Amino acid sequence: MKLSADAQTEPLRGGSRIVKERQPSISIVDDDAAARSSLRLLLKSLGLAATAYDSAAAFLASLDPAQPGCLLLDIRMPGMSGLELQEELNRRGSLAPIIFITGHGDVPMAVEAMQHGAFDFLQKPFRDQELLDRVQRALARDRDLRAQLREHEAVRQRLDSLTDREHDVLELVTGGAPNKIIAHKLGISQRTVEIHRARVMEKMSADSLAQLVHMTMTADRSADPEAAAGRSS
Repeated sequence: MKLSADAQTEPLRGGSRIVKERQPSISIVDDDAAARSSLRLLLKSLGLAATAYDSAAAFLASLDPAQPGCLLLDIRMPGMSGLELQEELNRRGSLAPIIFITGHGDVPMAVEAMQHGAFDFLQKPFRDQELLDRVQRALARDRDLRAQLREHEAVRQRLDSLTDREHDVLELVTGGAPNKIIAHKLGISQRTVEIHRARVMEKMSADSLAQLVHMTMTADRSADPEAAAGRSS
């Protein structure tokens, strides 16, 4: 069994292992030490894991793409700005939802960030509950995206297990062709088509034609990283 990128294993007696999902963690990137400390303490008071960084460079140096969670990002920082960090994360294909923290005069920058895929933004000053609500929604978004990518990866692996002939049958079956037409197009008997079709259904773990069609559509979406992750540009 292949594990998801955000899963870990723990040993059991007898050499078997159990799958343990990694817990989400919130990354705080802000050059203001007081702001970093207060945000980290607030999140930890509710049992949420949080790690603080004083610069974009420090965050990138420890970036783990497989770590579930979200990012609280100050939009204005010396060196690499929040917007520049977002651009770099987009270039790397990061999934982590970004919540920008902005000052009163930074709303146009926040709008630009949203246009480039940021999850949300908060304008200072804000209430603790506003921040916590957004963080919970961001974590839910991250969880959903990772689940989608695990599904896409599972479908891709099943597709890779098909033979060339089974791929031919799959394409025609999901295109709506009956066995008689498939047999004619491929120059094989209807009985052979039935055998290949049954093997395709078995290898793809599909219970119905509708489910098989859904899987092929999922595979088509996963070919586009942005579509697979559900990110807007």
